[in-house]
Amino acid sequence: MPIFPEPSEQNWYLIEHVNLLCHSFRHYLGRSLIDSTLDDIEVAKTIYNAPFIVVSHDTSSDPIFNYGNKAAQTLFEMTWEELTTLPSRKSAELPDREERTRLLATVAAQGFIENYAGVRISKQGKRFRIEQAIVWNLIDRHNHYAGQAATFSHWIDL
Repeated sequence: MPIFPEPSEQNWYLIEHVNLLCHSFRHYLGRSLIDSTLDDIEVAKTIYNAPFIVVSHDTSSDPIFNYGNKAAQTLFEMTWEELTTLPSRKSAELPDREERTRLLATVAAQGFIENYAGVRISKQGKRFRIEQAIVWNLIDRHNHYAGQAATFSHWIDL
C-alpha cells in the first residue's frame, strides 16, 4: 500500500511532501526546483503535472518510491500505486544496480549530485538512459534525513 494517496485537488497535491522536495532542493543546490513565486498548492500541482520527472524514495533499508509525478508514472509505465510500492533499486536492471548504489552513497555523503546519467527500466521492460539528472538528499525542517529525490527531463530510449 502506498504511503501517500495519489496527488489530487482533494489532498492539495501532497503539498507537505512537495514542500520537503523543494526545501531540500533549495538547501543543497541554492536554487528553486520550479518557479518560487507560486503558492505552495500551485507548486505541488505544477510539479505533479510537470513535463519533467520528479521522484523520491523513503528512508527504509531497501528504499521504496514514495513519490512520482505523472511524467515519472508514464516513463516507468506504472500507476501511482505500482510506482509508490516499488523498491527504487528495481528501477535499474540488475547489472546497473551496483552503479546506482554508488550514486546513492555519493549523494548521501555530498548532499546532491548533478549531471547523473544511468540506465533504467520500465515495468514493461523498456530500457532508457536518463541524462543530466539531479539527485539530492531530502531533509526535514530539523535537518533530519528523510530520503532522496531525483529530477530530470532528458532521457533516451534504448
